[in-house]
Amino acid sequence: MSSRKIATSTLWQLASQVAMAALSILAVKFVALGLSKELAGIYNSSYGFLQLFGILADFGLYAVAVKEVSRSDRKEEVLGAIIILRCIALAISLGAALLFVWLVPVWKGTPLPLSVTIASLVPFFTLLAGIIRTVFQINYKMHFVFIAEVSQRVLAVFLIGLFILFGVRGSHDLQHLHMFLYIGGIGAFLLFFLSLTYGNRLMTIRPHWDSALLKKYIKAAAPFGIAFLCMALYREFDITLIALLRDDFELQNAYYGFVTRIMGMGFLIPTFLLNSTLPILSERDLKGEDTKLLLGKTFLIILIFGSIILLFSALWSRPIIQLLTTEAYLSTPARPGADTALRLMSIPMFLNGIILFGFYSLLTKNRWKKLVLALLLGVVISLVMNLILIPKTGFVGAAQTSITVHSILAIILLFTGAKAMPFRLSQTEICKWIVFTILLGGGLWIVRPLLAGEIETIIGLGVMSTYMLILMFTLGFNKLIK
Repeated sequence: MSSRKIATSTLWQLASQVAMAALSILAVKFVALGLSKELAGIYNSSYGFLQLFGILADFGLYAVAVKEVSRSDRKEEVLGAIIILRCIALAISLGAALLFVWLVPVWKGTPLPLSVTIASLVPFFTLLAGIIRTVFQINYKMHFVFIAEVSQRVLAVFLIGLFILFGVRGSHDLQHLHMFLYIGGIGAFLLFFLSLTYGNRLMTIRPHWDSALLKKYIKAAAPFGIAFLCMALYREFDITLIALLRDDFELQNAYYGFVTRIMGMGFLIPTFLLNSTLPILSERDLKGEDTKLLLGKTFLIILIFGSIILLFSALWSRPIIQLLTTEAYLSTPARPGADTALRLMSIPMFLNGIILFGFYSLLTKNRWKKLVLALLLGVVISLVMNLILIPKTGFVGAAQTSITVHSILAIILLFTGAKAMPFRLSQTEICKWIVFTILLGGGLWIVRPLLAGEIETIIGLGVMSTYMLILMFTLGFNKLIK
């Protein structure tokens, strides 16, 4: 029953991401069509810059909220205290982001400071909605999240689509850039409003000031916050470094920024799975029950989804980018394009799931010191390599850095996490995963030459998705949810 709850919760989140991914294809396409590459680069740079401060604002509070609210018999008070902490963290983090972007000399006179200011509406409302998400997570009512998230994206895509419908193409007009950013804020507000409305049906959601609880959860969140900050620095800071170190950052982040948005969706799948697992995992671990089988199933699912993301991104990078953007973003003999970035970043997207598995295992056991030390190593390597490579090779250097850092951290955290919380994975299950990966990769390789245009790519995605599901059922992966 517990595994089925986890599976149902994860599937609702996956369904939400599939729907949002489909809508994101339209959103990215509309932005690529509507704005010039220079303004698209500013658009991507704005959100890329805010990613770091958004993760800092999270401060690990969502993970703490899921763990503590699920355990407590004073759920409303605990959640209310964590809402207070979220508001404080938001004010400090986003305030620092806006102060920084307006004071950096290299960005003065560029559209970036005002664009970041407008774009900050998105993390503000999204993070407020995110803490409310705890209510749905612990009650396994993630269909409400599906409704809220998809509604948000539908509204944003519809409003941006109106600009495209009325003939905005390759615009150099800053007003169009600002309107696209405002539309993101409107969608984020809808997400917050719907989350609050539905959440109040399950639990009274109100800020609650309790000094004792606030101190307790600041201490509980601090390890998560430090760990998430380190993760943000090695995973998200490269876009900001490109903006600081390259005179052509608008074009660099035009190519690289769209790929980081795809990566964001790839990173979310293992996060959602582990968030769904965390309440039951924490409960079983607290009771001293065996968690090896649960962790083994979780790790296998992470490997399966990681293979899917890796293979599609690596083998179909050019047709996917052509579908998501326009021909102008594709590689040429003279320069690398967004498809080069996607092909390179397919490896970090696969390794991220393994890193997160070790991440959550160590935090469940409160082994945060080892986790933070490992992540700090990743930050140091990332900063050194990016400072050397970005001035020379731009986003290609950033992608190469990401591959190196993710490879090192995956090895360290997998073994460290397994030592803290051992998991059981049979040779048969490993062999099935390898067979699945080989057969899926072979199918994608065979079909790839047929993807001559956008229509062919859409048909190919449908065909290969069906083929992938057949493989999963044939190999018995559907039994993992039982």
